[in-house]
Amino acid sequence: MEQTEVVKPETLDDLIKILHSIFESDCINVEEVQNIMESYESNPQEWMKYAKFDQYRYTRNLVDEGNGKFNLMVLCWGEGHGSSIHDHTESHCFMKLLQGQLKETLFEWPENKSHGDMVQKSQRILQENKVAYINDSIGLHRVENVSHTECAVSLHLYSPPFETCQTFDQRTGHKNAVKMTFWSKYGERTPFETTVSQENN
Repeated sequence: MEQTEVVKPETLDDLIKILHSIFESDCINVEEVQNIMESYESNPQEWMKYAKFDQYRYTRNLVDEGNGKFNLMVLCWGEGHGSSIHDHTESHCFMKLLQGQLKETLFEWPENKSHGDMVQKSQRILQENKVAYINDSIGLHRVENVSHTECAVSLHLYSPPFETCQTFDQRTGHKNAVKMTFWSKYGERTPFETTVSQENN
């Protein structure tokens, strides 16, 4: 029997439990995950303990390791903070706005023969509680908090989890492999050495 009714997560813990049950299957329904994440109404009291800001760059803060099937993390973006253009290592990537707004710019994959500016496909502003989805077949993206007055907080789910990704130079299309690190795990700051190379999301 297919379950048709979407169970609305009342809390972040509820959402995590539901995600665990969805990802027990090896066959992931993107729309289902998107709907579940969207139906959780952001409540700062529930995610504040994971929301760690850094003065100089956005931070990645691990919330749950999803039994090895996914990583769930809270990203915190100070005013003007943004990511480089990057891929998602053949994973599903869901991004839900918990607070503020983020601008997502989508790019085409650079062609090997060209060394000019990367081709921009689209741009959109993501609003609070909305969920965006991307994977490598859709393209590459950059995420930015373009506000000069407001911080932004987003909830990201990556499945399967990945430890490295590629970043791209917008002017040349040149790519670099980057190791992913966490500013904090489960609300606790990670040791400084492991966070130095953090460049991306």
